This record gives sequence, structure tokens and C-alpha cells, in this order.
Amino acid sequence: MGLSTTTAQRWVERWERQQQRYAIDREERFTVIADVVEHVTAGRPRPLVVDLGCGPGSLAVRLARRLPRARIVAVDMDPVLLELARAGGGTPGPTGSVRYVEAVIGARGWTASLGLDGPLDAAVSTTALHYLPDHRLQRVYEQLAGILRPGGVLVNADHLLPEDASDIAVHVGHRRARRQRAFAHEDWESWWAAAERDPELTDLFAERRRRHGSTGGGDSSQGDGSSSDSDSGNGGNNGLTLNRHAAMLRAAGFAQAGSVWQVGSSCVLVAVR
Repeated sequence: MGLSTTTAQRWVERWERQQQRYAIDREERFTVIADVVEHVTAGRPRPLVVDLGCGPGSLAVRLARRLPRARIVAVDMDPVLLELARAGGGTPGPTGSVRYVEAVIGARGWTASLGLDGPLDAAVSTTALHYLPDHRLQRVYEQLAGILRPGGVLVNADHLLPEDASDIAVHVGHRRARRQRAFAHEDWESWWAAAERDPELTDLFAERRRRHGSTGGGDSSQGDGSSSDSDSGNGGNNGLTLNRHAAMLRAAGFAQAGSVWQVGSSCVLVAVR
């Protein structure tokens, strides 16, 4: 028997609360991403968007609500989170669609597994790419440049420190999170531990262990995206600064790259193909 919609929605709602610990002004970040995608796809009848490291569909669903005619391909490697997304019933609108795909970002052939029928208008990600080592991230940036149309964008909301005064940026972000009572919510490890105890998720967690050799948990920098081994405590933050990301994107073939929004280390970086 498949996962019930009620159970899936309950765990997704709990995920939404948990994530507020890790993404400062999380809803504003999502809104900024949607602002960018809406702007660059204006006038296009059926924009094609990929959500990298989609987790349980938090960003994908919000984009589909904002852009009901968009075709959104949401990709992740985690069978638990993907099934929560599929079963949660979050795909909105009569003409909008979200298609969930299991793939490992940066692995051989991962872009082919997306089943795209043309160039992308946008690739988006939220707190998912920071675990990639720089050589692999460079390859991913090059691959994305190859499947985005001219004028298309990569929008990456992640933990990206400025080049200077980074310790002050972290402090400012931490203080803002405290004012918002973000740390009153359960943490990443607690969410995974509780989800694993749910009988309806037993088979999914068994499949997760079979594929990835571990269960939940991870470093405290994790956010909505979760397409890597960092979900299971094997990943981390690659430590690349905002300027370093921008330089890598330009080297990959993007014409422009820069921040359009930042609070503390929480940043929305946009790169234009």
C-alpha cells in the first residue's frame, strides 16, 4: 500500500517548520527565487524549470503556485523525501505541473535522466549545492550552462558567505534567526529520527538504507535541498564564498553572476546564461 496523503502532508508540514532553523527568512528566499524566475520567463507560454535537490517539494510547489503554466522537474536522490513530495498532493493548478525525478546531481548521465524536451528557462536550488566539492560543482555548473537557453538563469539560494566580514555576516544572520524564534523548532536530526519511527515510512527508509547505506541526520547547514550524502551525515559545506561561486559560474559559461538578496550568510545568487 502506498503512502497516504494525510501522512505525507503531516511530515511535509513538520519539515517546513524544521527548515526554519536553517534558512533565514525562508519564505522571503522562496519569494525572491520566484520573482527572478517570473521575470526571466515573462511572455513564455510554458516555461521549463528544474528544481535541484528538491527534498519534499517545498520550492517546487511554491513555484508552481506562482507560475501555474510552468513545467517543473524536481530532482532529488532521496526516496523518502521524493515519496513525501509525490504523495503530499501539493501540485497546484489546472495547467501547472511538477514532475519528480530521482537522480544524483553531478553523477554520470544525470541531466539525461531529467527527461527534458528542450532547453531550460531556469534551474533553481535552495540549500542543496553547498555539499558538492568544488571540482564537482564546477562540472555541474558547466552541465547546467549546457542545458539552459540563452538568457536563462540559475538561481541558487544557499549559505554563501561574503568575501569580507564573513564572521559578522554569520553573527547578523544568527541574531535575526533568534529574533524570529527559528531555533524553537525541532532540528534536522530530530525530524529524521521521528520520521523513521513512522510505520508508514518503514519501507521507504529500508530502501533509503539499501541505496545510501544510512538513515537520516546530517550537518546543521542542511536545508530544503537534500540530493546528497550530506543527508546521512557524510556531507558538509564546501565553504565556497559568494565571489568564488560567481567566478566558477562565469568560467562555466554564464555571462553574469551575482547576489540579488542576502541576509547574513543566506544568499540568493543569480547567474544568467
